[in-house]
Amino acid sequence: MHQTIAANDSAVFHQKLARYNVTRAAPAMPSLLWQEALQDEAAWQLAEGNYLERLRQQVAPLIGGHAGDAEHFVTWFESLAQTGPGQQHLLFDWLARDATLAQMRWFLTQEAAGEAGFDDLLAYTQVKLPIRAKLECARNYWDEMGHGKESAMHGQMLDRMVRELNLQPTLETTVWESLALSNTMLGLAMTRRYAYQSLGALGVIELTAPSRVRKVSQGMKRLGLDGRMRAYFDLHTALDVSHAKAWIREIIQPLVQADPGCARFIAEGAMMRLVCGERCFERYAAELQSATSKKTAVAAC
Repeated sequence: MHQTIAANDSAVFHQKLARYNVTRAAPAMPSLLWQEALQDEAAWQLAEGNYLERLRQQVAPLIGGHAGDAEHFVTWFESLAQTGPGQQHLLFDWLARDATLAQMRWFLTQEAAGEAGFDDLLAYTQVKLPIRAKLECARNYWDEMGHGKESAMHGQMLDRMVRELNLQPTLETTVWESLALSNTMLGLAMTRRYAYQSLGALGVIELTAPSRVRKVSQGMKRLGLDGRMRAYFDLHTALDVSHAKAWIREIIQPLVQADPGCARFIAEGAMMRLVCGERCFERYAAELQSATSKKTAVAAC
């Protein structure tokens, strides 16, 4: 079992882990094979843990500036919006200005396939947190759930975009970097020893998403995609700004003040999310550039 899920091939590993995560998170019923299922689960969690520990080691050199009191840590964390891996990536300027409809559809398909579900990540992460942090997670979750209105749920907005654009997201056609991003977020949120990393990862999403989604929405509007199709991105352009401020004020700063030792792990989670995101952006850019080059070569012939 361990050999079949070893992470020696990133593409194969993350596709298999993504398939496992679909089953792992889904509601299930009792089975006579529950002991075998537990053995399978243990093997997958070991493989996932090895992957996450390697990723922690990879980002360790990037978090040296986080040390200090809570105020210093917040300043460092907020700086990630400008200086963190993947920020101001030229991919998003290109999507806003130059991408064709086919290229935008490919990008959106990759993003939809790799979406881990922020609402579920929040729900897993908030378990047994201190009250102040738990309440902010609850407020954020209620926003994700559209304040109880199905059509306003953020996940439903994304699903509606996928349907209206007739996108076909599948694990088989998704680049492994996008699957790795989703697998990382689920692994952090669903494993209690990584609770602080999950808080850092979720917080940095809120901090860094607005500038990216704004450019995606600009590109979609330029291509004639209407407001309903852009609603998911337009919403997060503004909402995530206020979410980021509240996340830092109500979760990160109080936790670090109460226990400065957790700052390192919050920083790790933030950087793990940013590094995985940067790898996605680089792969997306390479794939889109390659497709453009092939079309140009065919046209020249």
